[in-house]
Amino acid sequence: MDPLPHAATGDRFPLRVRRPGTVEYLRCWRDMQAFTEARTPATPDELWFLEHPPVYTLGRNGKDEHLLDPGTIPVLRVDRGGQVTYHGPGQLVVYTLLDLRRRQLGVQSLVNRLEQAVIDLLSGHAIHAERRSGAPGVYVDGCKIAALGLRVRRGCSFHGLSLNVNMDLSPFTRINPCGYHGLQVTQLADLGIEISPDQVSHTFQAHLESLLQDT
Repeated sequence: MDPLPHAATGDRFPLRVRRPGTVEYLRCWRDMQAFTEARTPATPDELWFLEHPPVYTLGRNGKDEHLLDPGTIPVLRVDRGGQVTYHGPGQLVVYTLLDLRRRQLGVQSLVNRLEQAVIDLLSGHAIHAERRSGAPGVYVDGCKIAALGLRVRRGCSFHGLSLNVNMDLSPFTRINPCGYHGLQVTQLADLGIEISPDQVSHTFQAHLESLLQDT
């Protein structure tokens, strides 16, 4: 993980940002756990923007039946909420290591802000996106473009959100994405938005920072 995060501006709470590039999922997961375990009330919050090599992850209550045909792609059962999803190159992953108690922010409020940041980002490209009741994430014309899965420990969140930017979507056909049979997925590239995950991360950061200031 990048040892020199830079500070985000505008947030009334300390907030640092890391962009370490591509990181193995297992290493990043352990880093998130260690960061959350070691933090104190004075520890600045952090946002991590990165990509993962191909991997399927199952949430705490994830059902194996939703993992249809993983093939050679590794499968990890992890401690976030939600069912099964896929991470791979060309997907922006955003990890939100926030002290929710300090921000007086509930889990659902954080979920809403993460979803809204994606909706606002897409709106800037004239794409209408929306939430779906009972199914966290962001959808365009019924296809999922962003998935969420969080964990809260001692009032502090980790894990976060994945946004499909420009990637091979075929691994999603080998699972029931987020536990929904037949759910279709999409990405920015298929919507005519030609932009890299790193470029997307800066726009998403600006939207999320603005929304977090409302806490």
